[in-house]
Amino acid sequence: MKQIFLILAIPLLVASGCKPGNGTFENPNIILIMADDLGWGDTGYNGNEIIQTPFLDQMAMDGIRFDRFYSASAVCSPTRASVLTGRNPFRMGVFNANQGILRPEEITIPEILKEHAYMTGHFGKWHLGTLTHTERESNRGKPGNLKEYNPPALHGFDVGFSTEAKVPTWDPMKKPLKGVGSRNGWNSLEEDAPFEHYGTHYWDILGNKITDNLEGDDSRVIMDRVLPFISGAKHEKKPFMAVVWFHTPHKPCVAGPEYREIYKEYDTATQNYAGSITAMDEQIGRLRSYLKEEGLEENTMIWFCSDNGPENNGPGSTGGFRDRKRSLHDGGIRVPGLLVWPGKVKSGFSCNEPCVTSDYLPTILDLLGENVEDWPYELDGTSLLPLIETGALKRREAIGFAISNQTAWIDQPYKLYSNNGHFSIYNMVSDPIEFIDLSDSISEVAEFMSGDLNAWLENCKQSFN
Repeated sequence: MKQIFLILAIPLLVASGCKPGNGTFENPNIILIMADDLGWGDTGYNGNEIIQTPFLDQMAMDGIRFDRFYSASAVCSPTRASVLTGRNPFRMGVFNANQGILRPEEITIPEILKEHAYMTGHFGKWHLGTLTHTERESNRGKPGNLKEYNPPALHGFDVGFSTEAKVPTWDPMKKPLKGVGSRNGWNSLEEDAPFEHYGTHYWDILGNKITDNLEGDDSRVIMDRVLPFISGAKHEKKPFMAVVWFHTPHKPCVAGPEYREIYKEYDTATQNYAGSITAMDEQIGRLRSYLKEEGLEENTMIWFCSDNGPENNGPGSTGGFRDRKRSLHDGGIRVPGLLVWPGKVKSGFSCNEPCVTSDYLPTILDLLGENVEDWPYELDGTSLLPLIETGALKRREAIGFAISNQTAWIDQPYKLYSNNGHFSIYNMVSDPIEFIDLSDSISEVAEFMSGDLNAWLENCKQSFN
């Protein structure tokens, strides 16, 4: 059992602005939704003219739309670690996808919330360690692999419906027989079509395989577990936290016939990609409707984002930002970001200040009245509660990134980017597509930011050495 420390709220410089609402609230229910490989430009509210996302679009109208929201890394596992800990994955040893685990010494959001009598559940993709050490499973699970065995139960979750890593986005336990389809995806299998098992499973919190209700849209399969969890928390009269990490639209991308039909005028890859996103969007709408019906809507905050930019060589859209998944240019790390909390955010507005997945934990600590003075580890995020309460935010802390041979440092209005030690610097306000390298014209700024970045990297290295 990890010790949960009291925490001191990080002060923010908050500018005046529109006020979303100042209603009182009890400890809110918290839902953290994450899509997988969803690009910044893959939603209607961010300008996509093909993919239909009416429920996400409604969230953007109802709540806070983060126009510069960043995943803490350019790939999956590291970003997920940042969500749960408020820390950059580089300081935790989760350097890349399928590399490292969420370390037992890290303090997570669900562990903190359990100290406040919350019920906690994880649903969907885990990707922070294996879920079995007794059989061959998914990417890293295998007999005797105790080093990477690291299920959600070890990190404060009461309920689980989790996979180690990716699954098909339709019929998640199935794949066509060899020679049909590809690793990128396929058309959904006919009812009587032969298939092979995909090679991974859904596991409950006790380490048992789930075998029922695994047909059809994977986002619906996940939501079918989320809603009963919420109902159980309501019955127990407890606040809840649900981490809902959809697999959509990570490959293999598969959409059901009714969703492909919506996009029948497009190529097969687009039909499956866009169809799976619309199916996920539908489940988000289902969730919001359920909360309203159960009288839980007002005091439930729903966060939505993606774990990184869109996959290379696929139909996903960055919205025009440079590069894609695995890159620390904005196309790889700027992702859709939303928050709805009807009891607190009374009308929708947008935020242009850089925010990041590491901000979730400090925000939750702040709203619980905790502080960071006695926090044993350094946080890389900052509380967004002042933004929620006042409608404005001026971020004091820069945001650092590191993956493979790339680093980046975002400190308004500039972004310093390095690949193999070669630095470039961009003004992200006037040049959001990172087209004009200002290294020669503002060399002193670049040198100053480089010093801050190197100091941060050294600090991170001390955390895991």
